[in-house]
Amino acid sequence: MTIDWAHFTPLWSSLGGLLVGLAASIFILFHGRIMGVSGILGGLIRPLKGDIAWRIIFLSGLISAPIGAQVLGLMPAVEINASPIQLIIAGLLVGFGTNLGSGCTSGHGVCGIARLSPRSITATLTFMATGVMTVWVVHHSGFGG
Repeated sequence: MTIDWAHFTPLWSSLGGLLVGLAASIFILFHGRIMGVSGILGGLIRPLKGDIAWRIIFLSGLISAPIGAQVLGLMPAVEINASPIQLIIAGLLVGFGTNLGSGCTSGHGVCGIARLSPRSITATLTFMATGVMTVWVVHHSGFGG
């Protein structure tokens, strides 16, 4: 693996990580809940009374923030090198994995590891190992295009 030094942005990446950590901290302080996107989204399937508005607001922020950054010219160019069927399969596998792992990378990787949760540490290591293996298989099988 090599680093593309022309596009290596450790300062911006660190700032982004700090903002995600700050948001997760504020979220747990004000809501007493883990900021796991799959759990927040999943909670809309069978919501509790009075539990819909904050979930929709949170998810709207996840969608509107990159749109706003695009409008302001702050988004880098995005290039997707996958077919629609590959994207659908990937999305279904991610959904299956978050259900199987009882959470996603934001819940386990950001919030769970910060709480030193053994379950979250194990889940995050599993996510990462599976991601590495998937990339290897896709790049060496011809499935990746």
